[in-house]
Amino acid sequence: MTSQNSLSISKSSVLIAGATGFMGQFLTAASLHSGHSTYVLVRSTPICPSKAKIISSFEDKGAVVLHGLINDTDKMEKILRKHKIDAVISTVGGESILDQIPLLHAIKTVGTVKRFLPSEFGHDVDRAEPVEPGLGMYLEKRKIRRVIEEYGIPYTYICCNSIASWPYFDNTHPSEVLPPLDQFQIYGDGTIKAYFVAGTDIGKFTMKVVDDVRTINKSVHFRPSCNFYDMNELAALWEKKIGRTLPRATVTEHDLLSAASENRIPESIVASLTHDIFIKGCQVNYSIDGPNDVEVCSLYPEEGFRSLDECFGDFVGRINEKHISKDENAAANHVVEPLIVTATCA
Repeated sequence: MTSQNSLSISKSSVLIAGATGFMGQFLTAASLHSGHSTYVLVRSTPICPSKAKIISSFEDKGAVVLHGLINDTDKMEKILRKHKIDAVISTVGGESILDQIPLLHAIKTVGTVKRFLPSEFGHDVDRAEPVEPGLGMYLEKRKIRRVIEEYGIPYTYICCNSIASWPYFDNTHPSEVLPPLDQFQIYGDGTIKAYFVAGTDIGKFTMKVVDDVRTINKSVHFRPSCNFYDMNELAALWEKKIGRTLPRATVTEHDLLSAASENRIPESIVASLTHDIFIKGCQVNYSIDGPNDVEVCSLYPEEGFRSLDECFGDFVGRINEKHISKDENAAANHVVEPLIVTATCA
């Protein structure tokens, strides 16, 4: 019987592009935690204070900061050679997807990178078919896939589906705001299911995948059965957490398509992807039993996922923190403020 250790090689040296972004922070933290030699690529130009703070915290934990741009092929070649990079993970934003092509030129020329993970970390872009403008972004991601395959670069595509939070369809990143406290917006009839994965788990499993020979040239799908919910079930879970029943408003397919057709970037992209998930069922309308598909739970059955119940509990904690802060301010000012909601953990 093949041992788990024989399925992996020694820990790779990892270069992460986009480390200060939402997904990049999870991946960088997981890379450092798992003991990989971790390099983060940042611009040479001045960066905002918040990003500077993130970079400083990564340096404190052992990350090596390198300056450069992924669309500078010569610079990237020098970085890959000098630091003997084994794996490159890109988490660049949608506006920079095609900037990965010069990076791929560098990886091909150097010839020593053992794995490339392009900027995806969502749906399987070869199978999902959102309306515009989401489709345009997916077409660019498909183009990156085809270049990777044409160049013969070892790859892994991370198809981790939705982030564990309330799936708002506007431009606010779901994990940055609380689930609703006034009313739920339910997409369609609320019965189309999706998979929700905590950012920490995306980071954890991605860093396992990087050194796992079973995932070379594969799409790795995240389908944890414990986090498989439809909108109605999400609403019920949140109501249980906050101890209140909230009214429900229906957001129709027409509503989402209208928001997408306004072509406001990135709001319309989010609307088009929301339509694809909760109206068309893009996460569940295909099987993953093909030769190039693997499922992360079957790869690592001994590893658990943070449940959506736990993640929603974190949101409740944030509500309580806000209320405590308000109460302290009110006491200091001799003003009593009523609580917006009484939150209790289930």
